[in-house]
Amino acid sequence: MNGARVLIYSHDSFGLGHLRRCREIAHGLVGTFPDMSVLILSGSPIIGSFDFRTRTDFVRVPGVIKLRNGDYTSLKLKMDVDHILKLRGAIIERTAEVFEPDVFIVDKEPLGLRGEVARTLKRLKRRGTRLVLGLRDVMDEPAQLAPEWKRKRVLPALRDLYDDIWVYGLPEIHDPLEGIDLPADVRAKMTFTGYLRREAVRGAASERIQSLIAGDPYILVTTGGGGDGEELIDWVLKAYEQHGSSLPHRAVLVLGPFMNREARDRLRARAQKLDKIEALTFDANIETLMAGALGVVAMGGYNTFCEILSLDKPAVIVPRTEPRLEQFIRADRAEKLGLTRMLLDPGPDRSAAAMADALRGLEHQQHPSAVMPAGMLDGLDAVADLVGAELDRRGRPQTRIRQVSAGGTGLLQTLQAEAAPDEETWSDEADFGARRRAAP
Repeated sequence: MNGARVLIYSHDSFGLGHLRRCREIAHGLVGTFPDMSVLILSGSPIIGSFDFRTRTDFVRVPGVIKLRNGDYTSLKLKMDVDHILKLRGAIIERTAEVFEPDVFIVDKEPLGLRGEVARTLKRLKRRGTRLVLGLRDVMDEPAQLAPEWKRKRVLPALRDLYDDIWVYGLPEIHDPLEGIDLPADVRAKMTFTGYLRREAVRGAASERIQSLIAGDPYILVTTGGGGDGEELIDWVLKAYEQHGSSLPHRAVLVLGPFMNREARDRLRARAQKLDKIEALTFDANIETLMAGALGVVAMGGYNTFCEILSLDKPAVIVPRTEPRLEQFIRADRAEKLGLTRMLLDPGPDRSAAAMADALRGLEHQQHPSAVMPAGMLDGLDAVADLVGAELDRRGRPQTRIRQVSAGGTGLLQTLQAEAAPDEETWSDEADFGARRRAAP
């Protein structure tokens, strides 16, 4: 076999978070080890809109989406979900069998979507592959996570299958398994890597993004995937509609590819009436747009939080609080540390004046770097070190062409990414939000 191989699983039933995290890890690894290949297993319907570095590729399994009531349904194929999951599991297992990875990283879901990775884990365990569970900094409050993991029979997998548990964060911010009754030998498998540093890729921005950056100073408002971002965009629009004359800067709204079409069209129509607002659906190089902003208003998912820290942007986080408290827990802790400010959404009675005050205050807010703990953005370095140590242990030492980050500058992009696809592409192909909001 030529070169080391890492396989990464990301089920991506909704949103962009898992895919973007896995992609950053893959890019960090191939940027460190010149003979390594990384393959990502993903169900994301928009994975093809992202650029992938040399020696990184993906296998897209048939998509499913999670409905508001917790059920799953097929994204494209006219098949029942049990049949879809059986097909996905077979593709995952066969890919792992042929690819023969040295390391298998499973993102967030220890057994995969409805257990679809269990057979693959057992197969690779017998083969001697290093099995790693990768977790974001916050999962959910223990009262929610503990019964969920008990129902899914996660503990036996953590105890008997996984060799390591990597947390892409710092314990000073949050321990994602705090309050979970875990045996000491499982706890001993945990390593906190630090957060995954992001960078704006030079030359990667589309013409529209370049024109936005070249204009007057702006505040970036981003919902992440956008499936539940309608309320945030509505709140910002209200602030500009009612207090626009007192707001000194324009706002660039990124609605997200998973916002349902009806909401997207309604919000766009309002935005078009405001001189200080620019709205777009999606851009794969959000880092470039954020790098040019004077501040950020966001919902505060893991990837957005990493970008805010990496690009050192004053930020107001408006976290979702349902169905999970993940974003609230992260935003609350970040505010207490002085990294970002939190603004809770009060619901239908949300005040335009409160959002306007937050927008005005961004340019006077301190930057995260003023209070950032040491090692906070060392996650890519740490992951590379952990993978390198495993390959050394297996008698397959790898040449390193450089560290993932050097001098605090983060991952250097050695390849020029292709221009992002026109953001309108996804307005016709990614109307998934409405399907998630209600069960059939």
